[in-house]
Amino acid sequence: MIENNFTIFHPTVFILLGIPGLESYHIWLSIPFCLMYVTAVLGNGALILVVLTERSLHEPMYIFLSMLAGTDILLSTTTVPKALAIFWFHAGEIAFDACITQMFFIHVAFVAESGILLAMAFDRYVAICTPLRYTTILTPIMIGKISLAIWGRSIGTIFPIIFLLKRLPYCKTNIIPHSYCEHIGVARLACADITINIWYGFSVPMASVLVDVALIGISYTMILHAVFRLPSQEARHKALNTCGSHIGVILLFFIPSFFTFLTHRFGKNIPHHVHILLANLYVLIPPMLNPIIYGAKTKQIRDSMTHMFSVMAKG
Repeated sequence: MIENNFTIFHPTVFILLGIPGLESYHIWLSIPFCLMYVTAVLGNGALILVVLTERSLHEPMYIFLSMLAGTDILLSTTTVPKALAIFWFHAGEIAFDACITQMFFIHVAFVAESGILLAMAFDRYVAICTPLRYTTILTPIMIGKISLAIWGRSIGTIFPIIFLLKRLPYCKTNIIPHSYCEHIGVARLACADITINIWYGFSVPMASVLVDVALIGISYTMILHAVFRLPSQEARHKALNTCGSHIGVILLFFIPSFFTFLTHRFGKNIPHHVHILLANLYVLIPPMLNPIIYGAKTKQIRDSMTHMFSVMAKG
C-alpha cells in the first residue's frame, strides 16, 4: 500500500517494478533470463558435485573453484527467481525484511566472489612461482583460514548496511523501480539524509574489491614474469593454459561489475531501464559462463564431468 508522501513510515512491503520502461517486454525477457538461470544453476551445481566426488580434484584450486560456483548460485538465486515472478505473475511485492535480506546476500556474494578470485590468484602464484612449497603452504588448515577470512570480510563489510537502512524513515513511496533490492535503491526511498549510506555503500565495499583487484594484478604480474623465465616452451604453454581460464573468469567478473557500478552512479544520460537491464545481466551472465569457461579450459574438470555423466547414464 502506497502511503501519503508526507507520512513517515517503515513500510511492511515494497513493490518491485521489474525493468521500468520495458514492461511490455517482460515476458520476452523472461525467456533468456530463465534459460541463463537454469544453465547457471545446473552448470555450477555440476561443478560442485564433480569436485566433491572426484578425489583427483581435492586440491586447493578446485576447492576455491567450488566456492566460486557456490557463490554464483547464491548470487543468481537471490535475484533471478523474484525477477521471473515479476515478469510472469506481476508478483512485485516483497516484505521490508525480505528486501533487506535479499540486498544483504547480493552484496555479500559480490564481495565474497572478489575475495575468492583473489584466493585463486594466490593459489596460481604459489603453484607457479614456488611449486616445491605448494603443499606446505596451501594446507587444508590454510584453505580453511582463507575461506573464513573471505566470508568474514564479506559479512563484516555488508552487515552495517542493514542498520544503515533500518534507521531510516521511509516516507516517499514504497515503489522500487528495479527487479531486486539493492542498497542505494532502497535508501533513496527514505525522507532523511542518506549521506552515510551513499559514502559507506560506495567506499567500503569498493575499497575491498579494489584491494583485491590490485593484489590480483600483482599476483599475475609475478606469475607471468615467472612463466616467461621457464626454459621449456611446453612448460610455458602449460602454465599459461592453467591460468587462462582463471584470467577469463576474473575479466568476466570485474569488467561488467565496474561498468555497471560506474554507469549506475555516474552515467546520468543512460536510460534507467538500461541500468536495470545491465544489473540483471550482471547477476546472470558471469554465473552462467564461469563453469563453461572452466569446463572448456581445464582438462581435469572436463574429463571428470564426462566420467561422472557417463556413470550416471549407465546407472
